[in-house]
Amino acid sequence: MARPEDLMQDTPKITQAMIDAYDEYTHLTLDRRGFMARLTGLAGSAAAAAAIAPVLGANRARAAIVAPDDGRVGSVWTTVPGDTGEIKAYLAEPAAGAKPFPAVVVIHENRGLNAHIQDIARRLALEGFLALAPDFLSPSGGTPDDEDQARAAIAALDGAATTRNAAKAVDFLTAHKDSNGNVGAIGFCWGGGLVNDLAVFSPGLQAGVAYYGRQPDPEDVPKIHAAMMLHYGGLDQRINAGIPAYREALEGAGVEHQIFVYEGANHAFNNDTSEARYDKGAADLAWRRTVEFLKAKLAG
Repeated sequence: MARPEDLMQDTPKITQAMIDAYDEYTHLTLDRRGFMARLTGLAGSAAAAAAIAPVLGANRARAAIVAPDDGRVGSVWTTVPGDTGEIKAYLAEPAAGAKPFPAVVVIHENRGLNAHIQDIARRLALEGFLALAPDFLSPSGGTPDDEDQARAAIAALDGAATTRNAAKAVDFLTAHKDSNGNVGAIGFCWGGGLVNDLAVFSPGLQAGVAYYGRQPDPEDVPKIHAAMMLHYGGLDQRINAGIPAYREALEGAGVEHQIFVYEGANHAFNNDTSEARYDKGAADLAWRRTVEFLKAKLAG
């Protein structure tokens, strides 16, 4: 029988170079074949690369921190009248408590509206928010099960139309019977970038939280009316390259903002379904800051 220490020695080590290769594969130009070839070189064998790849990706089995049938949360599937037709969305709110609730649009990563993002909506509901998670791939038929297909569909979206769809989600929550009319947005990765674009576009947005999201054009920053909270992983060189210009533009325009960089954390550090990149310390601190910020800006 194998000893535990022997099994530990057989577990391939995840290096920063492997994480960077995965980031290039999921966000830039490296395709699946190229990623596995690079990972094989970094890991030393095809067998080791095959064992490492799932650890770098997301594990759907770990998606539910708050179970879909948790009695503390009421959730339904609904539709939002979008700029390009109806947008499918997941709506979660506290099962008890005094209505109306402050409201938050939850914007998914480039994997689409998956179980993890639905879980984020339920987590926000437990914190006292009415949370709406739209499927921004609705115009192309909705989020597919295959993540590579989802990323390709995200890349094919019309950016301006998608931002207008996000603004329609803000309008939907502003008018919702269970909303107090104060609406914020939180987004992750691709969704973080969309939060920034939404803040530029929608004067009705009152608070925006962008996790490791692409920054907007600095010339557009004076259009932002929302208070902004921005979270970044210290090791995320690709996204972090845009921080100085964004900070300068926010300061120059007098936009209320907070910027946090979590040293030693990678891109997607908040995604607890991705074992290699998840950083519990950074994620817990960022989440606590996020909830406090959204309550302060939206609960009134």
